Amino acid sequence: MCFLWQNDVVVSWRPSSEFPGNVYKGEGIVSGSPEKVWECLKPVPSGLRVKWDNNVKRFELLEQITEDISVCRTVTPSAAMGIIAPRDFVDVILVKQYEDGTISSNATNVSHSGCPPQSGYVRGFNHPCGCVCVPIAGEPNKTQVFSFFQTDLGGFLPRSVVDSFFPSSMAEFYSNLSKAVKSLKSL
Repeated sequence: MCFLWQNDVVVSWRPSSEFPGNVYKGEGIVSGSPEKVWECLKPVPSGLRVKWDNNVKRFELLEQITEDISVCRTVTPSAAMGIIAPRDFVDVILVKQYEDGTISSNATNVSHSGCPPQSGYVRGFNHPCGCVCVPIAGEPNKTQVFSFFQTDLGGFLPRSVVDSFFPSSMAEFYSNLSKAVKSLKSL
């Protein structure tokens, strides 16, 4: 298992049992209530995530299955100075809220007839992944955020490029999330 510590964020990774890549886990404390943090994270087309997350260029709802389950397409920009071409991902997403105030967004890749592979994008595949916002007892304005990613970026990227991109990208995710939460007005 490998680790990266950066600005109170810990990113760790190990080989995935789902595909020939790594599963990455991020963990950090974000200053803001779970409601504010979730407002920035929730996977909805007109949500805030496309404004602050450098790895999300567009988010599209393909099908609302139930109130808590949807099928969505996420489009990413090119990355790593253009070495990584734009990608798109089609996932089934489950959002769950627990009695203790924890909120989770869980996803995995799915095929959808309304979204075949599209020209100009490499189709990537998210294996089971997600984000979890956990309230911190006695700290109503702090949220522990866990993120799990095991993404097959598709295409012909060398494993070394992917392995060097993900840990720093996840650390940046937490930094940008913290800034986005801080910029929100009171909820």
